Amino acid sequence: MSDVLLLDRADGVATITLNRPDSMNSLSVELKEALGTAIDEVSRDDSVRAVVLTGAGRGFCVGQDLREHAALLQANDPAPLNTVTEHYNPIVMGLATMPKPVIAAVNGMAAGAGAGIAFACDFRIASQKAGFLLAFANVGLTLDSGASWTLPRLIGYARAMALSLLAEPVTADAALDMGLVNAVVEPDHLLPVAHELAARLAAGPTAAYAAIKESISYAADATLAQALAKEAELQSAMGATDDHRTSTAAFVAKQKPEFLGH
Repeated sequence: MSDVLLLDRADGVATITLNRPDSMNSLSVELKEALGTAIDEVSRDDSVRAVVLTGAGRGFCVGQDLREHAALLQANDPAPLNTVTEHYNPIVMGLATMPKPVIAAVNGMAAGAGAGIAFACDFRIASQKAGFLLAFANVGLTLDSGASWTLPRLIGYARAMALSLLAEPVTADAALDMGLVNAVVEPDHLLPVAHELAARLAAGPTAAYAAIKESISYAADATLAQALAKEAELQSAMGATDDHRTSTAAFVAKQKPEFLGH
């Protein structure tokens, strides 16, 4: 991987680290392309059964690299206007549809697209020094990186609208109170806690986790009848897995199951 992004694999867990600490991991074109590649790579890697996404240094990710963005605008380069469809949409879709759990270890400020990327993960563990900012309105832009879809589903319409229109920062504790994050921990404990959760998930029924993610995502915009049909479809597939057969036998025998992910 490029130096702007680090990718480590160990014991079934892939750790993706945004690595532009001097710019609070702002999203240059290079970093966006590296992140998209890493997400695709770990998604297809069967040895990876859980993913941790974090940032190097003081920030998780403060969103678009506005210096690069401004320079391209001044040069009449079309790239800044294409980055939503070319970079952000594939990144968010890749995280949301990843067939394994994804944990955002939010070590510092997550702003703009950085916040949207965190929202697209399945879990958000925040450092006490973390914060969230829907900064789009501050630079005359609307929401992107999936925030219009994920944020209301995480915290409700009213709160999502207030955070988006007022564009004011949210502390880690406030984020916990509104259900935006799953836990807030001391900064030194962030990665150990995130990796402990990732290890637990990596040892679990990852095929079932993928189906659960698909089921919940599908039901978000489906009727009850459609959701029931999707559940039946996915449950039929999961019922045919080795994990289901062996874990059922282990349950009957009062033994601890070992999940293989298929």
